[in-house]
Amino acid sequence: MKEAMRRPLGSNSLVSLFTLGSMRAASSQEAMYSVVKEAFQAGINHLETAPTYGPAESFLGSSIKRLEQEGMKPEGGWVITSKILPGAEIKEGQRQIKKILARLGKSKIDNLAVHGLNLQEHLNWAINGDGAELFKWAKQENMVNQIGFSSHGKTSLIKEALSSHFFQFCSLHLHLFDQERLPIAREALREGIGVMAISPADKGGRLYEPSQTLLNDCEPFHPLELAYRFLLAEGITTLTVGASKPSDLNLVKRLINSANPLNPLENEVIERLKSKAEKRLGENLCKQCKKCLPCPNNVPIPELLRLHNLAVGYELVTFAKERYNLIGRAGHWWEQLNSTACKKCGDCLPRCPEHLSIPDLLEETHKQLVDSPKRRLWG
Repeated sequence: MKEAMRRPLGSNSLVSLFTLGSMRAASSQEAMYSVVKEAFQAGINHLETAPTYGPAESFLGSSIKRLEQEGMKPEGGWVITSKILPGAEIKEGQRQIKKILARLGKSKIDNLAVHGLNLQEHLNWAINGDGAELFKWAKQENMVNQIGFSSHGKTSLIKEALSSHFFQFCSLHLHLFDQERLPIAREALREGIGVMAISPADKGGRLYEPSQTLLNDCEPFHPLELAYRFLLAEGITTLTVGASKPSDLNLVKRLINSANPLNPLENEVIERLKSKAEKRLGENLCKQCKKCLPCPNNVPIPELLRLHNLAVGYELVTFAKERYNLIGRAGHWWEQLNSTACKKCGDCLPRCPEHLSIPDLLEETHKQLVDSPKRRLWG
């Protein structure tokens, strides 16, 4: 097993630069065991799971027990983060937390997160409602050390959650190809709040299956390697890796201690990526300033045009299609309206500093990305 460096996730947990996300290894008990064993051998000490990941918690608990019986346990023990969906009343929440611990075979876990703090009502529940009482009880009963949250919500909501000083860590969408939340992450880190990046490999653009164009643009690096290095160099506490088989951790094993600043070649390639994408997009590049908002028809213009940027600029077409066709099918986890909600009223046009033909671009985005929706892994 490699000696791996660790960073503070909040005030009570020291975690490896990579975190094993358990969702993709939940196909069988043996699959989970083999992946957790490989994670241990790679130097990972942090495991992330949730009740909504099917049987992941139970499989994880059994795998940890078996590995420890075989003498495989990280120095200081495993750090475990699980989650609870917002909205539960106190008694129901207590029942859920007890079940989490039972499935994991633990009397206590390090970190408990609000799973999907995506709406204002979720934040209110967590810091002023039943959630606040629930988390206080869990700490008093010595069941958890720290409280945090994951969020797929708006930037303004995430800022409000972090400024409440209620949470010790957060899980955010932070990606090389989507840097909107990076300033929030930097501020959280300055405040001593741990920051976990949600799946830079998958949610960052399905970078484990890059197009040939993206491979060429990233030479001599693999796109996923560059994406990992970008976030690690920014000081992000830990990056989640959703491995389904041991070989999915090969790159992690090589980068487990790669927290040094970007070197000149890495910076050069990242600039090259940006330059080539801008050239491909030409006058249709959306710079994500959001001055087109608010839309009178509630069309999420910047998010839709971000997908257009990714598909055309970086040839992340498969990823962009996957995200586009999830719109309206994932509740508060994702946008509700796609490009067809645009009525071509022109309200946004005079506000766009790039003078984009936004209605036409939205129509083009829909034609390019609309497809049969794909099933999500778990709830």
